[in-house]
Amino acid sequence: MKENLIKDKSFDFAVRIVNLHKHLTSEKKEYTMSMQVFRSGTSIGANISEAVQAISTADFLAKLSISLKEASETDYWLRLLHKTGYIDDVEFKSIIYDCQELIKLLTSIIKTSRNNNKLNNNDDMRK
Repeated sequence: MKENLIKDKSFDFAVRIVNLHKHLTSEKKEYTMSMQVFRSGTSIGANISEAVQAISTADFLAKLSISLKEASETDYWLRLLHKTGYIDDVEFKSIIYDCQELIKLLTSIIKTSRNNNKLNNNDDMRK
């Protein structure tokens, strides 16, 4: 099976989010924000998985754009959990780094795909 960096990283991140959710609910008794970060953090990889099976470039870009939105939302919830004392500095620095790495990768893939799509469309018009 061919390796897919963004798919693998988003899956590993989702596992971390699930474990964070378990920690927040069992140890910290925090349920509302933990469910929000759970939903957005696991949605990133789910939408990337859908993008891998996209039926068109537009579908691919739409799914990745949703993943990027979910990653940005996850970044928000992680920052809020940190500022309100539910996750400490060490936990925060580790997981926020992974989240920001996903944001950078998604932004780069979306930008490159849009540029390639424009180039292909321009080539089609020249034919």
